[in-house]
Amino acid sequence: MSFSRSIIGRERMVKKEALTENPVVSIENIYFAYDSQIVLDNVSLQIKPHDFVCVVGPNGGGKTTLLKVILGLVKPARGHISIMGESPERARNRIGYVPQYNLFDRDFPINVQDVVLMGRLGNKGLLRYYGQEDVELMRQALSYVGMLSYQSQQIGKLSGGELQRVLIARALVSDPKLLLLDEPTASVDTAIQTEFFELLEKLKNDMAIIMVSHDISAVSVYVDKIACLNQRLYYHGSKEITPETLEATYKCPVQMIAHGIVPHWVLKDH
Repeated sequence: MSFSRSIIGRERMVKKEALTENPVVSIENIYFAYDSQIVLDNVSLQIKPHDFVCVVGPNGGGKTTLLKVILGLVKPARGHISIMGESPERARNRIGYVPQYNLFDRDFPINVQDVVLMGRLGNKGLLRYYGQEDVELMRQALSYVGMLSYQSQQIGKLSGGELQRVLIARALVSDPKLLLLDEPTASVDTAIQTEFFELLEKLKNDMAIIMVSHDISAVSVYVDKIACLNQRLYYHGSKEITPETLEATYKCPVQMIAHGIVPHWVLKDH
């Protein structure tokens, strides 16, 4: 039995199954700028239940801003966005978010179980304490990602791969139907990346996943679909990418190098 189905009642399961007929994310012609700097220009994107989509593109191309728009943390100047049929603000409690590795303070004096419990804050009222249900969900989430035995460990003592699993557990305790990940493999080695993507493959059975990454070669084996973003979004509902799409995204020539079963896109001198 999957993690999410093991922690919710039958009534909630029926309600959530009804959502599978509709897009999880629907973005239509959104525009966003910081002052006069255009970041997202006429971006449209639709994410269906159980999609595993990777958004790639250069630094400063708008990838993290797109996640903030989906979370309702910033509001586009024009265009329309709905998350599970609601505004991002109303749907936020059903979105799990794993931030960039370097945005997490490993020196903060907090242990693993308290980090994961923080994921329940969106489900709590003002000045409410964690209850037994919250603790049980925390334990189930840690068990699901293989980190239950680390629950009393100080967060800063974990390896990069272990920390990423804890951050996913924190996202899972809210029982999300959409999981957002911002550069989740940027600071972990190749072996850990493989384990990480295998975990995401399991999670895809219960939610849609949008992952931001700069490494096309690493993610192309695992994800279902790839979108290229550099102010404008290039997306065709598959993970097939043409050289023309990459050149439009990165604003420079590219070439493909075959290496085993994995194609590597390489930016030419520019």
